[in-house]
Amino acid sequence: ITTAKRYLMLTMIVPILLLQAATSAAFISHVPIASQQANRPTNMISFSLRPAAGEMMNSGKAFARSGEFLIDVTTEIDIYGGGLSAAGAAIRNSGDCIAQAAASCRFKTAGELVCNELREGSTCLIEAATKLEDAVKEAKANNNELLGEMIEDSIPSVNGISSSLEKAGKAIMQGKGEKVIGENLLKCGEYMDNFSRQVKSYAPDLEESKNAEQRMTFAADCMRKAALNLTGDSPGPKKPVGKSWIKG
Repeated sequence: ITTAKRYLMLTMIVPILLLQAATSAAFISHVPIASQQANRPTNMISFSLRPAAGEMMNSGKAFARSGEFLIDVTTEIDIYGGGLSAAGAAIRNSGDCIAQAAASCRFKTAGELVCNELREGSTCLIEAATKLEDAVKEAKANNNELLGEMIEDSIPSVNGISSSLEKAGKAIMQGKGEKVIGENLLKCGEYMDNFSRQVKSYAPDLEESKNAEQRMTFAADCMRKAALNLTGDSPGPKKPVGKSWIKG
């Protein structure tokens, strides 16, 4: 192609490109400001979840540890590798998710991360409930009716913890207030407390069962405190009365 032809092509193409750019700019300038703002990413919630972070972290770690102790129980009663030990592993994973959600609570703009981790923790517990159902069948197949009944009685508590975490995550996603989120975390703590006693019933004489109960009871207490801290209903430290503030 000769230089003259190249020059001619450029003189034809450049005006077309300039016209397209001008048209696009004009279109963007006429889009309503409200529509432009609506397309921008916004935070799910307008408040901080930080007040719940510390206690939720403690709850998640303790819950995960209780799952590990449950696995130890299955080793002691010689049913390791079955449904009950798999449920313990799923509970441990759920606790890790709760702890990760708590870590994200420290950042005001991390609502989506908190939501995702809580819902992932809920999913882990759905798996745990399924594995507990398998454990019931295994116990009955081994003529251990009592263990099967104890495990079966605990499944609604696991489903309750799962449902509460899911609802808390959903409330964050929908931008609900602290009260709604806190109520679901409070229910989660209540279900954890119920489950703690049921876990011990699996093998009440074993030290591992007692440890699992203790860790889960602690997890329940911490989750309730996290809920109360978030809603502002926590009593907090007592104020000094009279001259009790004087030291020495």
